[in-house]
Formats: sequence, structure tokens, C-alpha cells
Amino acid sequence: MWLLDKFLTQAIKRGRMVVTDHDGKERSYGPSPEDMDARGPIRITLTDKRAAGHIARYPQLGAGEAYMWGWLVVEPPHDIRDLVLFVTENTKSVGDRAIQSQGFLRKAAQKAIAKLDGVNLRGKARANAEHTYNLTRQLYERFLDEDRQYTMAYYRDPSNTLEQAQMDKKAHIAAKLHLEAGKCEGMRVLDIGCGWGGLALYLHKMYGVEVLGVALAPDQIAFCQERAKAEGVDDKVKFALMDYRDVEGQFDRITSVGLLEHVGTIHYPQFFRHTHKLLKPDGVMFSHCCGRAGPPGYTDAWTRKYIFPGGYIPALSELVTESEKAGWEVADVEAMRFHYAHTLEEWYARTVMHKDEIVAMYDETFYRMWLFYLAGAEQSFRHGNMVNWQVQYVKDRGAIPMTRDYMYEESARLRDRGDIPTWRFDPALREAAE
Repeated sequence: MWLLDKFLTQAIKRGRMVVTDHDGKERSYGPSPEDMDARGPIRITLTDKRAAGHIARYPQLGAGEAYMWGWLVVEPPHDIRDLVLFVTENTKSVGDRAIQSQGFLRKAAQKAIAKLDGVNLRGKARANAEHTYNLTRQLYERFLDEDRQYTMAYYRDPSNTLEQAQMDKKAHIAAKLHLEAGKCEGMRVLDIGCGWGGLALYLHKMYGVEVLGVALAPDQIAFCQERAKAEGVDDKVKFALMDYRDVEGQFDRITSVGLLEHVGTIHYPQFFRHTHKLLKPDGVMFSHCCGRAGPPGYTDAWTRKYIFPGGYIPALSELVTESEKAGWEVADVEAMRFHYAHTLEEWYARTVMHKDEIVAMYDETFYRMWLFYLAGAEQSFRHGNMVNWQVQYVKDRGAIPMTRDYMYEESARLRDRGDIPTWRFDPALREAAE
């Protein structure tokens, strides 16, 4: 307990935390009781004698596992989100830097392992996608918006609903693709990492373009195909279980939302070369991904092990450097700072709302793992250095207007439309999936 005690004593500078060890001994951290949450101090109980050591040896992996396994219990009225945000707001960082005694060699080893984990050859890439996205449909249905957008929502107003923010995100993306209503006949769009099909269907609805969506999770693609068929557009919006590296042909627009996090830095040259080959000379490519506001780093062990194996969140420098080598010109960059924090907060709330159903689908350990993931991700975007990068690429700088006015005008036009599609889950599809 001494190492964890040392860390918390140094780290907690505001608010109050009370820790009860497995032997009943109580320790308090932080300043006077006046400087704390109106609900009182955050109280946690370590139920297993191994908990403190497991957390102290590697804070991110150990804390997450201790919570998953029931070794760390957050006492009401607080919960794991309160604890994660409280600690990280105090420290402003998590991971190896939090406890200096871990040493240079351990840090170097973690970085090397993370780099190796980012090698995503075709077979591994598919296995990683299935690990992340092939969980039961009903899980995602419980905490995502109606369109199943599993990426950052665009909160033009933090008080907006998740559904509105996700719809505004699609309008924002469509505007950056520079698609002009009434002028898109015969145009083809490639959606790499198409998720559950919402963006592909939206682009067809708004502009009449033909869309090919590709992804590596079988149930995602099956669901996308069901959606397209149900809307009677499966001849125009097609989805394929395919690695983007196997796509051939020419496209007027290419979009990838939440895809580059899964590519792996070693494969960036291949990604940018292949997409450059696929896009027509006067085309536009748009990429939306989680990103680092600072220099390159590495994915923490807990996230690699439990949530996104093979995943890595890139720095802008990595994206720009590799895209330039492939012949791309970066036409526009936007740093989306706190939007994902609001999104994750809502996902967390909806997960808690559906606790009983999720536990019935899996078990308590999975439910606690999911909560820790969402809370940890939120803190990274709220108190850490994570952002979302939206990058627009062109091969010919004449492919887009001189100013960004067209983006604002088009996104406003799309938001003002009264026939914006929403996807409500068909009970028959849900029953068939079960």
C-alpha cells in the first residue's frame, strides 16, 4: 500500500478521497473538507489485499483491472466516472509518468510492445476489428444514438441531445466533402471503416451519390446491408466485408471516420498511397480520427488489452508527414477539442441506464470494464491531450473553393432540412439478431 499511498499523497491537491484498505485501515487524501464535492469525499474500498500493489505497479492497467474484478469499489453516491475524473483532474496525466519508480526500462518496454501491437496485417486487422465491433448488436443499441454513430458527436451546443449532435456531425462531414446538391449524379463515394452505415446512407440521401462502405467486422456489414435493403437503396449504397487495401476502382470522394486509429502507424504509408490511387484527380478525401494534441505517443496497456487491440491514436504530425509523402496536399485541418468528452459522458449515462440488460448479455465484469473504458476515454478528452482531427486532403488544390465559406453554408443548409433521416431500430431485425 505504501507506493499507492505515496502517489495519492502527492497527487491529490484538491477535493478529498478516502481509501479503505482490505484490512479496514482508512487513509484520507487531499486538503481540508471544505474543498470537496458537495456530495462529500470520494470513498473507495480495496476489497482484496492484492489491489493496492496491482494498481501501483501500473496505474492504468492495474486500476482498470482492479475495478473490473471487484477489487476496487467506489462507494455511493459516487461512481467510477467520478473517481477517474477526480484523479485525472488532480494529476492532469495518467500512466507511467504518475509513479516515477517504474523506471526507464519498463517505460521503454511498454512503448516497444505498443509499437509491435500496431502491426496490423490483414488477418490481425480483421481479428482486431471483430474484437472491438463484433460484440452483440444489442450492446451498442443500448448506449449509442439511434443511427449507431460510434464516433465523436459534434456539439454545436453542449445542451444538444446526442441524436442532434450526431446528426450535426454528419452534416459537418458532408460539407467538408464538397458535395454539391444537384450536381452529384454518377458520383461514387468510398466510406472506409463504414461502421453501422449511417454516414453512407446519409450521403446518398442528401446527394444521391453511390456509396461503397467497407469494414472488417462481419456483424457490422450484415447490419449495414439490412439497413440499406430496408430503406430500398441497396442498389446504390453497398457494403462489403473487405479490407480497404483490397478496394479497387476510382472514386470521387473518400471518407474515413474513426478508421485511422485502427490502421497502425507502420501502415500509414500504405494507407495514404492506396487511397491516393483510388481517388480521382479532382476528388476530395476526408478523415476524422481521434488524435493527440502533442507529439507521438503510444497506447496504454489496458486499452490495448481490453478495448482496441492494435489501436493507436495519432499525432497530427504523423498524419501530415505520411500523407505528404504519398502525394496528398492537406487542404484543411480542424481540431475538435471537447466534443468527444460530451459524447462519452452521454454514452456513459446511457450505459448506466441499461445496466441490468448489459449484465444479462455479458456479466458484471464486462459491465464494469465498459464503464471504466468510457470514463477513462472521457478524461482523456476532458483533462488530457486527446482531440479529434478532421483533415481534408486533395490531389489538386483547385478541387475546392478558396475559402471555407462553402463548409459553413452547406452544413447550415443540411441542418435546416426537414427530411433528415433517422434510423429507428426495427424490432424484427432485433429479434432476428437475437
